[in-house]
Amino acid sequence: MERIRYSFPKALQEVHARIVQAGYQCYVVGGAVRSIVLRKAPTDWDLATDASPEDLMKLFRTVIPTGIKHGTVTILYKGQKFETTTFRIEGPYSDSRHPDHVHYTKELLEDLKRRDFTINAMAIDPQEKLLIDPYGGQEDCRKRLIRALGDPFERFQEDALRILRAVRFSAQLGFSIEEQTQKAMRTLAHTLKGVSAERIRDEMEKIMASERPSIGFNLMTETGILSILFPELEACRGIEQKGAHAFDVFTHSLLCCDAAPKDNPRIRWAALLHDIGKPLAKAETPEGETIFHRHEQLSAALSGKILRRLRFPVAFEKKVTHLVLHHMFHYEDSWTDAAVRRFVRKVGKENLEDLFTLREADGWATAGNRPDRRPLTEFRERIARVLSQDAPLSLKDLAVNGNDLSEAGIPKGPVMGTVLEFLLETVLEDPSMNEREKLLTLAKNFYQTRLRV
Repeated sequence: MERIRYSFPKALQEVHARIVQAGYQCYVVGGAVRSIVLRKAPTDWDLATDASPEDLMKLFRTVIPTGIKHGTVTILYKGQKFETTTFRIEGPYSDSRHPDHVHYTKELLEDLKRRDFTINAMAIDPQEKLLIDPYGGQEDCRKRLIRALGDPFERFQEDALRILRAVRFSAQLGFSIEEQTQKAMRTLAHTLKGVSAERIRDEMEKIMASERPSIGFNLMTETGILSILFPELEACRGIEQKGAHAFDVFTHSLLCCDAAPKDNPRIRWAALLHDIGKPLAKAETPEGETIFHRHEQLSAALSGKILRRLRFPVAFEKKVTHLVLHHMFHYEDSWTDAAVRRFVRKVGKENLEDLFTLREADGWATAGNRPDRRPLTEFRERIARVLSQDAPLSLKDLAVNGNDLSEAGIPKGPVMGTVLEFLLETVLEDPSMNEREKLLTLAKNFYQTRLRV
């Protein structure tokens, strides 16, 4: 044991004291201990105790049975959450996901022995400020090393998701993987096929929120995980690009992902997947030039397929694929205001900021140095000027609606939709036409001369 210097939050000290005064053991465990060892501020607090969930419910007024089947509850105390788990021993993992049975124990060391990696198998007594580290987690933190606790093959066979968790910790912490642990990851990578899409997605979201997701994806490549979880991304390796591009499609995609803001998962995923259709779009001109014609359409389709496979919400999938589909815009200062309005209408005013941020990340990842931001800046300023004119950009901005057209004798259904689109195109070109009488006259004439059978 080693005494540490750390000032624990008052609420945590009070929760700990109440449990101990009732005759139970209680320790800080998990990521908070790792953060303290690494001299970082913990973001949440996990506790381990020999008190049962029922005991804890008697000690505290508000206790949520978050995972009571496996001995976990969440104590709400003074506005803070403390996820608290009873010391336990786990049985065999027949399904490579969950233990067949769980037995409570009075021994902290037995509880720590079931953990996945040494850096996660430490505990702290916050009252005595003692670090309990039976498996060398502190030393591995100093070495910046992720090492499976005990036999790595056994740990990963117990729960295959631990293979991806190792990747996640590597990406989050910037740690290397211990040799035998990485060997087991490579050998057992195929067992990830049996893990639910939702569990894979949850780990991937954490990888994507790390400072440099590329660390995780490169590790996935080395261990064979990438070809199992993301074969479409694996296909991008070695696809060379000419012109301004300094990297192959795979490396470019990872750099673009790193350059995207880590607090915006929409842009991060769009950055990773924006060129994923290039292997399918690749062709050569008669002059021997490599081209990727309309790759953004293929990339959007493949992006949707991947996000659906990972069970992302439909709204999130649509946002990401929309960004991927429209990332290949080419603004010129010769554009008319009407052309700018059409662009905004096509991509959606609400998506402009995300789209420009994606393009900035794309620029950073193209040549490997600081890109020329002037064209994007000029386009942003041009859009701002055009939008300040408050011109109509969508059907809801028109001075007429479906009811007006119906009263004018235009039938509902596809015909009315065609008329409304015609009116919108008209006012995008000339906003002064957005007056009720003008639009009704235009609509009647268009219907009579172009659509009426």
